[in-house]
Amino acid sequence: MKGRIFGFARALCFIGAAALAVAAFQYALDSLENGQSEENLRQLEETLRRAAVACYAAEGAYPATLEDLVGRYGIQISDDYTVHYTSFAENLVPDITVLENTP
Repeated sequence: MKGRIFGFARALCFIGAAALAVAAFQYALDSLENGQSEENLRQLEETLRRAAVACYAAEGAYPATLEDLVGRYGIQISDDYTVHYTSFAENLVPDITVLENTP
């Protein structure tokens, strides 16, 4: 009888350890995905800023709208992101904010 209880307890410990390992692995994957998403957001914003500066260097004026910037430099913006582009004047750096859309 004592051997059965010990075997049962050992099996429960093994199942608990396996469940804990699976949970830890899932947490690690979620953290990795979240970090990748933040990196993609940062890269898009940096790409838009560099393209705006390149336009200013080539033409002497920043693009008036996001559509002008995207059209001239072929930047593709995923539907996963919303870009707020506010141009104040031709000679001032536009305000560019990239936000991630949530489902």
